[in-house]
Amino acid sequence: MHTIRNPIEWGMDALKDAAQAVEAAGSSLPADETAEQAGHPSVRKIGVADLREALAKGFSDFGAYRSDVIFLCIIYPAISLVLIHAALNYDMLALLFPLASGFALVGPVAAIGLYELSRRRERGLPASWLHAFGMVRAPSFGAIAILGLALLALFVLWLGAAQLIYLLTLGPQPPASPAAFLSDVLTTSAGWTMTLVGLGVGFLFAVVVLAISVVSFPLLLDRPVGLGIAIGTSVRAVAANPGIMALWGMIVAGALVLGSIPLFLGLVIVMPVLGHATWHLYRRVVR
Repeated sequence: MHTIRNPIEWGMDALKDAAQAVEAAGSSLPADETAEQAGHPSVRKIGVADLREALAKGFSDFGAYRSDVIFLCIIYPAISLVLIHAALNYDMLALLFPLASGFALVGPVAAIGLYELSRRRERGLPASWLHAFGMVRAPSFGAIAILGLALLALFVLWLGAAQLIYLLTLGPQPPASPAAFLSDVLTTSAGWTMTLVGLGVGFLFAVVVLAISVVSFPLLLDRPVGLGIAIGTSVRAVAANPGIMALWGMIVAGALVLGSIPLFLGLVIVMPVLGHATWHLYRRVVR
């Protein structure tokens, strides 16, 4: 009998179908013999205890490589301050929040070097900030680069969507000043509409990025698999653990918000901990 399913069940089935389609498409692309032999990784169900373990190991890796990862990650607050300066001085004030929140979309790319440090420590290999660039020698580096460009494209699309939402609500004129913009956002119906619609659209972008990248970058760094298999495995991991992955997404979002206060300086600690923890989350999910 055909029954009407709830949205969660429908969404999980849609994710699984999407994963199978992506993996099938990836398998149809040319691949070297090593990648073909690697096969399709299996995923397992995990629980809150696995998230706690991943975070604990993330903190442990950060403690082991504190000076190295701080050197690597000092660039994040620097880039953030440049973006803020641009937003405040080039009539881009309406894009200030989208620019800041966009770190969640490109974060998986920025953390690739951290995955490499965790991988080396796990295997008992020497590791320093120089080894973080060893990922360029990974068999799947081409796929890593393509996926990174895809996330960058999603970031640009998010900025375009945010600008369009502003134009349709508080625009088309740029904000007169930061104080006037904040007043419009908090005290007008158009401002509330912009905020709610923006949060909804931003949530959709975040879900897409989480689904395609939560384990795909570590998998590509760790095994000689194709891009389609990596993305498909990531989507299957999310579909198999919807609640846990949603919790992980909230942890990442909350940590990035805290790391942005004040002046994004907290990202020097937040980014490496999350990056290392993501590697260990991958180890818990993918077999």
